[in-house]
Amino acid sequence: MAFRFSSPDKEKDKKEAINWITIQEAEKLNKKQPRKIVIDIYTDWCGWCKKMDKSTFADEKTAAYVNKHYYAVKLDAETKEEIILNGKTYRFNPKYGVNEIAAELLQGKMGYPSTVYLDEKFNMLAPVMGFYDVKKFDNLLRYFAENHYKNGSFDDFVAKNQ
Repeated sequence: MAFRFSSPDKEKDKKEAINWITIQEAEKLNKKQPRKIVIDIYTDWCGWCKKMDKSTFADEKTAAYVNKHYYAVKLDAETKEEIILNGKTYRFNPKYGVNEIAAELLQGKMGYPSTVYLDEKFNMLAPVMGFYDVKKFDNLLRYFAENHYKNGSFDDFVAKNQ
């Protein structure tokens, strides 16, 4: 007599997670299917970055929204790897201890965590510094993804959507 053990449905148990990619992958995907880009700029030593990973970015509804509306990029501000984007090469700058692309995206205001929002053509929408809980981060995501930034300030958007 043979016994058959059923294994749990792994797809059911699997939580939705943000599909993090490199900025080069986002550039390539964006040429085929344009989307806005959200970039998490972090460092390995940043406690608030780790907290945001474990709370805000781990939220299933947030992950689903990000995956639907954005290309999500994880960027270590201190990476020593060369990054080539739009034909420009970015290198680690030992004088400042950061990669040039992180400094450019954060407009020289280095603080972690930071999220940077780009439009479908890789134009800067805004760099946003600091830790954000799920509710505040979801408001930021909607503000940029749904083009509310074209019609008014973030504070006005939040006030109207409370």
